[in-house]
Amino acid sequence: MDVQRYLLMGAIAILSFMMLSKWSQFQDEQSLASTTAQHQARQEILQSGDDLPALPGEPSTVDTPLADDIPDLVADEPAGGEAPRNAASQNSLVHVETDALELDIDLRGGDIVHAALPGHATSIKTPDLPFVLLERSGERTYVAESGLIGPDGIDTPAGRARFHAEHRHYRLADGAEQLVVDLTTDQGEVRITKRFVFKRGDHAVAVRYLVDNRGDQPWRGALFTQLKRDNSPDPGLSRKGFGLGMQSFLGAATRTEEDRYKKIKFSDMADKPLRVDETGSWIAMVQHYFLTAWVPPADLSQRFTTLRTASGDHIIRSTGPLTTVEPGQQARLESTFYAGPKDQSRLKELAPGLELTVDYGFLWWLSQPLFLLLNLIHKGVGNWGWSIVIVTLLVKLAFFQLNATAYRSMANMRRVTPRMQEIRERYPDDRQKQSQAMMELYRKEKINPLGGCLPILVQMPVFLALYWVLLESVELRHAPWILWIRDLSVMDPYFILPVLMGLSMFVQQRLNPAPPDPMQARIMQWLPVVFTLFFLWFPAGLVLYWVVNNTLSIAQQYVIMRRLEART
Repeated sequence: MDVQRYLLMGAIAILSFMMLSKWSQFQDEQSLASTTAQHQARQEILQSGDDLPALPGEPSTVDTPLADDIPDLVADEPAGGEAPRNAASQNSLVHVETDALELDIDLRGGDIVHAALPGHATSIKTPDLPFVLLERSGERTYVAESGLIGPDGIDTPAGRARFHAEHRHYRLADGAEQLVVDLTTDQGEVRITKRFVFKRGDHAVAVRYLVDNRGDQPWRGALFTQLKRDNSPDPGLSRKGFGLGMQSFLGAATRTEEDRYKKIKFSDMADKPLRVDETGSWIAMVQHYFLTAWVPPADLSQRFTTLRTASGDHIIRSTGPLTTVEPGQQARLESTFYAGPKDQSRLKELAPGLELTVDYGFLWWLSQPLFLLLNLIHKGVGNWGWSIVIVTLLVKLAFFQLNATAYRSMANMRRVTPRMQEIRERYPDDRQKQSQAMMELYRKEKINPLGGCLPILVQMPVFLALYWVLLESVELRHAPWILWIRDLSVMDPYFILPVLMGLSMFVQQRLNPAPPDPMQARIMQWLPVVFTLFFLWFPAGLVLYWVVNNTLSIAQQYVIMRRLEART
């Protein structure tokens, strides 16, 4: 009978494994097919176009304080002759390629409506398909917009500015360090140039409005920048990585006088819209591994606002000071746009506090040193998987004595377990006498019943901090370890690490004293199974950390218990 039961359990386990594998493969194929089709369609559109842009000179600016009477630009696309929302003509797009960015800029408004990252593939199986961060399509709306508003602004509720470009296709030339893309429009006798300055190897783009007033009247306007996103899921979040685990923040963020890093949920934009004036701040849209941001000049006061549009889009906006350009004068209004990975060092260079978008939560003060340690080790070993193993080993060494105290306490508790059971049987209905006898046993054997718990509680913040480091670090995306682990940021394709993690938990339980309560003991027996199922969809890097940590704990606990048994 037992043989039949075990055979049935084995058959169910094999069938479950096959179903999970097929489901994982199906998800990959569907995602890959969709991404490939979109990429091929874009390549057909972009086959024609010119190459090299010109580089005109740059005028100076004259600024006045922030104005309160600047009208807001309407958040939704205007009706009446304008292109339908999410369906702008491809003939109005300017395509820009550098080694770090591939952008589409809409000549209507000069907005960035598509951004892909050549250095970050969509999938490890498609290294030639760049990850798409910004997109305006029937499936998703996530764009970076900017313009000039105010008394003489070219962007009004009636419509956006119409720009002209010398070419429709710009590419950073081999050996060149900079690419300049100019869009121009005339407003009567005022020539306005919207200039995008790209640099080799950089995900930051300088966006400058050059206002040349050739008329006889002053020109007044203000620069606004905004990020607009709908409710679509986070494309940077692997479908195979976080099915049951904690997820990274998806929403807007900024820096205020009260908060160095203020996260703004999409749900709060309608109920609690933001409206503050700040200097030296920024706005961003944050997702797993990647973000977009607008960084205004640090010395100019900006008004930061959020809103939710009638169509359900979410906007975070920065409005700059009103600028007056006298007749015969020129001015420059500018901001820096960033679209790329959460690279802490680069983000810190762009603006104070922007690096906090690598969100380690309330344990950031522990996570940051752990990340620096992990990064330092990686520079030496060159493999993020082995770096995780070494960091876990160093953390265990740091808590070696504390863990030893806990394991000695557990070993002592296990040693006196038969006597504790005898006390329970002696006083089955008298809880008071049972407790008194237990305390006397603890005193005589010099056992602290909490000795096995307190040291573990002390080091839990460190383990949680390391967990968030591994969760948030873009460096682990598409990073291989060994053999079948080709990407530490997604689930183990064969579930080997989760199974090893479950086995390690089972071994740890066998080394620990059994709970006195029978019901609690049965629950504890199922924990390895529950955690194994829970970890099946966790990124391999996180599961690797838990496997190594459990293995080291088992080794240390085994040695301590054998030493104590040898003394008795």
